[in-house]
Amino acid sequence: MDHEELMVMSQDIQLTRRQIFDELTKIVDPEIGVSIMELELVDKVDINKGNIDIDLHLTSPFCPAVFGFKIAQDVRDNVYRLPGIEEVKVNVSNHFMADAINKQVNESKPPAKA
Repeated sequence: MDHEELMVMSQDIQLTRRQIFDELTKIVDPEIGVSIMELELVDKVDINKGNIDIDLHLTSPFCPAVFGFKIAQDVRDNVYRLPGIEEVKVNVSNHFMADAINKQVNESKPPAKA
């Protein structure tokens, strides 16, 4: 791979990262009405071609599970709809229902592409 190909790949990753962060900014914690990005709930975003892994935590280990499910599902669905995205895996941590949330969200049927 030459320098030019690496530059294009890097630009593609940066564009994808920007699109992902734009989508994540739109997701609001339903309990307090503030963006999950403003609350700094997103811990990590890994981009490997069309596969995206997103680690996040919730506002508290005991926030209502229904809100945790909603946030995690919105994260997965919003990012999945972006062009070129083939798979999105969400990993919620630091919550008493984290395993159940991760299982349900990651095994749910992906949304239709626009």
